[in-house]
Amino acid sequence: MIFRRALVRELTATAIGLSIVLIAILFTNLVLRLLARAAGGAVAPDGILALLGFNALFYLNVLLAVALFLTVLLTLSRWYRDSEMIVWMTSGQSITALLKPILWFSAPFLVAILALSLFLSPWAERRKLEFERQLESRDELAFITPGLFREFSRAKLVVFIESINTFDGTIRNVFLHSIDGKDSTTFARVARLEEGKDGARYVVLEDGRRYEGEAGTPGFRIVEFERLGRVIEPAVARALPTTRKSIPTEVLFTSDGNFERGELFWRLSVPILALMLTLLAIPLSNVNPRLGRSFNFVAAAFLYMLYTNCLNIVQSLIAQGRLDFWVGLVTPHAVALVVVLVLFRNQVSVFGLFRRPPPPGPPGPVPAGG
Repeated sequence: MIFRRALVRELTATAIGLSIVLIAILFTNLVLRLLARAAGGAVAPDGILALLGFNALFYLNVLLAVALFLTVLLTLSRWYRDSEMIVWMTSGQSITALLKPILWFSAPFLVAILALSLFLSPWAERRKLEFERQLESRDELAFITPGLFREFSRAKLVVFIESINTFDGTIRNVFLHSIDGKDSTTFARVARLEEGKDGARYVVLEDGRRYEGEAGTPGFRIVEFERLGRVIEPAVARALPTTRKSIPTEVLFTSDGNFERGELFWRLSVPILALMLTLLAIPLSNVNPRLGRSFNFVAAAFLYMLYTNCLNIVQSLIAQGRLDFWVGLVTPHAVALVVVLVLFRNQVSVFGLFRRPPPPGPPGPVPAGG
């Protein structure tokens, strides 16, 4: 019981330190990328913090899986180097006795990774796209400069305004002229920019007058109105970009598309990856003095890269329709489980997995009369 408490306490301290370091690295990378986009004008500077949070939440599931793997690996490696594992084993405990406390410690991480992978990461990706859309819509007010004519080519409209109230977005004294071949001019005292349910962008005019046709001809008429909407950005031009990463998981379960199946495979694989890496870290943490202290870290890094690259390849094959979804989901993780069992068998075995038992000794003396 004392050793288990000490193990959980040290795992917790190591996990906190590693998580802080990995999150700092993630945030630094994301900040540099967002600043580069802001410098190029693709992102508004005041939207960097919100986009930083959405991006960090999207990548947090993989970060927690790596943090959990390194936590178990570093903690048990120190126990081997400081001979604390010898005390553990001489007290009658084997390496398999570490499974229970480590799995209990890992359970909150695994639940968090599962929730992030299936629900929170897609939600963060959707919110990021929506927020970028809101920034784009808000910045359109800057295109309509008071005192200058602004042409919207897709809507075939020329807009002139006198002033804008930046607090509530109200526009005063608006002049609109159609350039679609129809001689139409509209004037309104008040207007607002709104987004319709179809994704199109409208300018809503209030208390205005519309002039249609050429003055002095029979077709000329004047129409007064209280409220009138005009499209300035069609829905086709303003369609919200969607990616497979932003599709809700429940939609992926009901979809038969290959690309959606590939995305569902990755979301289900991340929690399984975290569990397999946690189990894999237990036998890999054994420090062999003859091979050096860093050998187990090199082996762990190699197996991690091999595992994740295999998952990426399988995801690509599923997305291309060249591999069945369930076969792709079961095969790589089953192979990883076999590797874990082999490494555990190597640690538990008295003679090791790749070593032969010593030859038997010379036969004993034959008793007299036998």
